[in-house]
Amino acid sequence: MKNFDFPVYSVEIICEGENTDAYVRIQQKDNEATVYLTARNSKPCFVKLHWAFESPDDVLVLGDTWERSYTDLGFLPLAENDRALPWYFIAVQGTMQTCFGVKTQPAAFVSFRYDTQGLTALLDCRNGGSGVHLCGRTVKLADFVLRRYEGCDTFDALCDYCKTLCTSSRLPKETVYGGNNWYYAYGESSRAQILSDAALQAELASGIDNAPFMVIDDGWQLNRCAGPWLPNEKFGDMASLVREFQLRGVRPGIWFRPLYTEDPTIPDSMKILRDGKRKYLDPTVPQVQSLIREDIARIKEWGFELLKFDFVTVDMFDSYGKDLTDTITNVTEWHFADRSKTSAEITLDFYRLIREQAGDLLLIGCNTVSHICAGLVELNRIGDDTSGKDWARTRDYGVNTLAFRLAQNGVFYLADADCVGILDDCIPWEKNRQWLDLLANSGTPLFVSVGKATQEQKTDLCAAYRNAQQKHAARPLDWMKTRTPEQWLIDGEEKRYCWN
Repeated sequence: MKNFDFPVYSVEIICEGENTDAYVRIQQKDNEATVYLTARNSKPCFVKLHWAFESPDDVLVLGDTWERSYTDLGFLPLAENDRALPWYFIAVQGTMQTCFGVKTQPAAFVSFRYDTQGLTALLDCRNGGSGVHLCGRTVKLADFVLRRYEGCDTFDALCDYCKTLCTSSRLPKETVYGGNNWYYAYGESSRAQILSDAALQAELASGIDNAPFMVIDDGWQLNRCAGPWLPNEKFGDMASLVREFQLRGVRPGIWFRPLYTEDPTIPDSMKILRDGKRKYLDPTVPQVQSLIREDIARIKEWGFELLKFDFVTVDMFDSYGKDLTDTITNVTEWHFADRSKTSAEITLDFYRLIREQAGDLLLIGCNTVSHICAGLVELNRIGDDTSGKDWARTRDYGVNTLAFRLAQNGVFYLADADCVGILDDCIPWEKNRQWLDLLANSGTPLFVSVGKATQEQKTDLCAAYRNAQQKHAARPLDWMKTRTPEQWLIDGEEKRYCWN
């Protein structure tokens, strides 16, 4: 990518129907460019920018992903790279590293296609699966940033580049660690069980001034994986449960899914119409916004200190990131109730609403659009679920996402690569212990999911909790050769893990 000339591009605007008045303005300064879109009568769907240049097919390319990763991250030779690259990418050619992408919180979903003949950026500015009705408004779609690094370590280059994309992160002051009950309970839990979990977390963190969290995952509410967000009979009064947590020296956290409810009193007018069905709440509807505010206010009133909000990308756009390619939704001919904003603007407004209502609660985004939640959440789940049952899933999903998105940690948010799941003897402890050790040394959040532990496991967990309180610097060393790196540099010393 040495001959990539930033100012040279062609522009194409794709509209719903004929383009009569939509136009793009690009404001460039040095190695950055801002793309603006204006339309009065036309309904823009996409803006394409193209740069024509030749690249050798031995260039190695690493991109990002729309929301979580799904074992799909890794360096590929340009000749084999047939995938879209959401948000940004790094291209390595000899001693030259070139990074190109867009700053966080854009007003379009941006992906790249890069091959030996050039580069195309696709800016998805639709409203849902339809053209956006700007009605004369000018919207700043994205800020593009180009950086080149000569003779620099590739991981260092990517870390530095991420800092240019997000300049206003929101980070907790202390290590975030503790328990989450999903990967051993899988939704089958109760008040008695979660209090036992809290007592175990307090035991494991004994002597640490920074108290651990105990996060109650799906299973506490009336309906499985759905609202209304009120406790079921197995959990009872949540305010008194929080007090029980606090008496045990544990900080209370809780999970919820803001855009899906089975409350029969919710009218269809509050839901998205997609493929002839109305199932998920529409975040552009004022009554939905009020409902979400009420739900979060209730959780705050109970006394919770951490809120994990989940399923927001699939509920808004009908697909998980693993099923997406160049765009954020595969379903066409649908739209949100408010058609005047792009999907990215709507997503950003939705996350801002949650942030504003949450106040000083710590937020964990899960299935959140990574590039849009950056700066609004303290933690973001960067990969799909690990497992308490299947070691291959933990290895493939956990290690992959930690290695290839670690450069975002402490820059966009704290990057949560997910739990160490401990369920009876489903996963050999000599394997899970290594995942625990890497997380504790990575400088990222450390969550474990354990209902009961052997004395050996308790000893290792106690040591990992104490280790996680320190500042650590970790990086993958063999990440250009494998998708699950085994060789790591931790605090200046090389360490090898045996994942297989």
